[in-house]
Amino acid sequence: MSSREIRLIEEADGQWSAVDVETSVATQGETRQQALEVLDEAVALYTDDDGTAIGDEVAYLEDHGIDPADVTDPRDLPDFMQ
Repeated sequence: MSSREIRLIEEADGQWSAVDVETSVATQGETRQQALEVLDEAVALYTDDDGTAIGDEVAYLEDHGIDPADVTDPRDLPDFMQ
């Protein structure tokens, strides 16, 4: 069994953040449990079937029948946030 480092942070507003250190995937929830449950889902979506981070996003999309041109990059920030 491999180890996994997770950080839990109680935010000023009472929410909890959970961060998977290896993948840098972060989630938030009203409770620690909720933040961890959502983190498990998010890491599963972020990683490939074997648990490793998806390296070539375009190839991954094409392998799953998705046209990369149809996908917008969620990392693009709106102008007012830059």
